[in-house]
Order: sequence, then C-alpha cells, then structure tokens
Amino acid sequence: MGAGMYLHSHAQPLTKPLTLNFLHPAPSQVVAIGAATVILKRTGDHMKPLFAFVFLAFLPLAGWAADATQPEQDALIRPAGDSDLSEFLWIKRPIVIFADTEADPRFQQQIEMLRAGAAMLEERDVVVLTDTDPAARAPARQKLRPRGFALVLIDKDGGVKLRKPTPWSVRELTRSIDKMPTREQEIRDRRGLD
Repeated sequence: MGAGMYLHSHAQPLTKPLTLNFLHPAPSQVVAIGAATVILKRTGDHMKPLFAFVFLAFLPLAGWAADATQPEQDALIRPAGDSDLSEFLWIKRPIVIFADTEADPRFQQQIEMLRAGAAMLEERDVVVLTDTDPAARAPARQKLRPRGFALVLIDKDGGVKLRKPTPWSVRELTRSIDKMPTREQEIRDRRGLD
C-alpha cells in the first residue's frame, strides 16, 4: 500500500486519497501511521476512526506475520539440511557439528563457544552447519558418517582437515585454520594488497 491508494465500496466511492507512512524502528516492530475515512465495502458505512486506524495499522502485518514468528537466521550457524558441501568449495570453510539430538550437552556447549567467537570465525570465512537428526540422513551426514557428537572442519578445497569427538574452542579451531595452506595464502594476499 502506498500514497494515492483509494478504498471504495459498491455504494459510495472514497474520493479522498489514503496515505500511509510505514516506519521500521526495529526489525521486530512495524508501525503504520495513516489518516483517512474508511468505507466498508459491503455496506457503504463509515468505520469509526479508531477502528479504521487499527485496521489500517495491522493490514500490512498480515504478510509479515509468518516472518515475525520465525527466528532470525543466524549468519554464521545454520542447519545443514540438504546443503551439499560442494556448494562451499573455494568460498567458505564449513565446520559441521553433528549430534544425535539438540539436547546433547556437547552440542550445546560447542554452539555457545562458536557464537562467542563468531567474529574470529567470520574473518576466516567459516560457515557452521549443524545436523542433529540422524534419521534425516542429510547429505553431509552421509558423506562424513559421524557417530554421536562430532565436529568436522573442512577447508575451502573440500578436504576434511579435522575431526573431533568433543567440543573445541574457537581459539583451537582458528589455530588449525591459520595453519592451512589456503589460509596462509589468503593472509599473504591481503598483506600484498595493503
């Protein structure tokens, strides 16, 4: 809906333009401010101004309601789902975290540690994929064949560089990444550009 939109009914058209201004103070809040006389389509009656405002304020939210109930997608950590590890070749370094359930304390500890060190991981082009449903037989699980909890680090070249049956700190992970030839080359390239 935007400026110049008209509402009308069978009985009597609305001749005054309806102007709505949408403000987005935060992703989770949407505010609509408008002024108009709204005419009910079936009866031709005027809505009371308060009801018209409420109607107009929440009308645009109908399309956004599904998005508002969904948690924001984490840029660093995401479900592995049907992701094929080959889609990250030469782009990202996947760290795949497996567990038989999200309730596994090792899985929860690992995710907390990764979130705490997100900036260090993003600097190294890491994407974290999680798989806590063995029954789903996702492509990453079929390729890497974990047993219970497992952390698998894959380099940009697609090679598995590290497998751990226990949680690892971001500091340990970044040390391992920094020793990889692809990372060493990235550092040299960046120094050459500076």
